[in-house]
Amino acid sequence: MKKLLAEFFGTFWLVFGGCGSALFAAGIPDLGIGFAGVALAFGLTVLTMAYAVGHISGGHFNPAVSFGLWAGGRFATKDLAPYIISQVVGGLTAAGALYYIASGREGFAIDPTSAGAFAANGYAELSPEGYSMAAAFVTELLLTMFFLLIILGATDKFANSGFAGIAIGLGLTLIHLISIPITNTSVNPARSTSQALFAGGDYIPQLWLFWTAPIIGAIIAGFIYKNLLQKKEA
Repeated sequence: MKKLLAEFFGTFWLVFGGCGSALFAAGIPDLGIGFAGVALAFGLTVLTMAYAVGHISGGHFNPAVSFGLWAGGRFATKDLAPYIISQVVGGLTAAGALYYIASGREGFAIDPTSAGAFAANGYAELSPEGYSMAAAFVTELLLTMFFLLIILGATDKFANSGFAGIAIGLGLTLIHLISIPITNTSVNPARSTSQALFAGGDYIPQLWLFWTAPIIGAIIAGFIYKNLLQKKEA
């Protein structure tokens, strides 16, 4: 139960901090934090919670990470479903809190036809810069694959694990700097689900991509690291 609560709170903080920065702080004229600020916010959420609760649950906060660690031989099959449920519930709870806060401003409304509505992920007409479904799929697959390679390498028993949270947080920051214009950056099905369900419209039928591509990318990374990169015992 402690592990599942750690995953709940970690995912809550990721969605609340990352998507919250996009909703409340990115677009303020002259003073807004912009794309770079949002990217940094997502990285900081993972970095801070990795050190706060990572020692309890492993600090996944993301169904794709759980699948990648499973493929890399570092996570038990029986724990996949409970972790993913905790992550999705944590994300949805954070999205609910964001919606409640956003509703406190007069005139607040979500336009489900607008790209990036409620910090949701999308492709084609819902991509911030109009990128196609194929481009979005490749982007999410590759970026999640490299995110898992960073995680698997930084947390390897032969690595200096004390710095793992920094590497992982900065890796997620870089991922957002690359892909916010393309898909509004997912690499995390729980994060995508939480925002899509509140944004509504075509964000919901597009959600399949933000589960499929990250999980495939994560599983590929798990197998690559386990079979090609992992240092073997002497």
